[in-house]
Amino acid sequence: MSTRFRKIFGATKPVIAMVHLDALPGTPLYDADGGIEAIVAHAARELAALQAAGVDAVMFGNENDRPYELNVDVVSTATMAAVIGRLRDRITVPFGVNVLWDPNASVALAVATGAAFVREIFTGLYASDMGPWAGRAAEPQRLRARLHRPDLALLYNISAEFAYSLDRRGVADRARSAVFSSIPDAVLVSGTITGEAAPMAELESVKAVLPDVPVLANTGVKHTTVGDVLRVADGVIVGSSLKVDGNTWNAVDPARAAEFMRLARIARGE
Repeated sequence: MSTRFRKIFGATKPVIAMVHLDALPGTPLYDADGGIEAIVAHAARELAALQAAGVDAVMFGNENDRPYELNVDVVSTATMAAVIGRLRDRITVPFGVNVLWDPNASVALAVATGAAFVREIFTGLYASDMGPWAGRAAEPQRLRARLHRPDLALLYNISAEFAYSLDRRGVADRARSAVFSSIPDAVLVSGTITGEAAPMAELESVKAVLPDVPVLANTGVKHTTVGDVLRVADGVIVGSSLKVDGNTWNAVDPARAAEFMRLARIARGE
């Protein structure tokens, strides 16, 4: 198993919970009246609720910056750094970042904020809602080295959301190839869009060919499925299921988050 992944999470199959930031300056859904203070206040409430529920880690993402960019405006990355910086002394669990959908910006943000891990699309070629989408695996790996963060874990999403893979190899073959050529610290298996699960058969097939690499379910894990998922996967990343009514764009529901963690602990034998 990845040394970086184990140093962050130990032997636990972690539940990594999303802190979805409100739309950032310069994006269509940005609330100019509320401004940065509103973004910070909302993120602080989400962070507090998730940590109180007992999640193992959190990840900050700009989910509301729709439509997404493949080369992110520097304003978005700078604002995320400012928001996380304001919250840094309240974070009590390992945290990661994801600047959708720009791996170099994500690595830079992680270095600036002291994040432990990054999630992104690093490999592959896709026809996507954002246009042609090509992975840039070499660049973020080299950026991590140049910025002297050898401890920073890179979590590779090998089945991009909002996109169709132009690589006609099966997901297991793509994952196995990515591990050989790009050395990820974990492999993530996703559904077609945020909040939708990948078929269990895909998760099982990836884990079968990567028994010694952390494989996580990246989207769509629900209260009713977390037990089955954790019997196969080495962890989950979850956002929508912890929200009011299970809706991605709602606030975190403390009761739903606490119940999810209760079920996850049962599945982990705790």
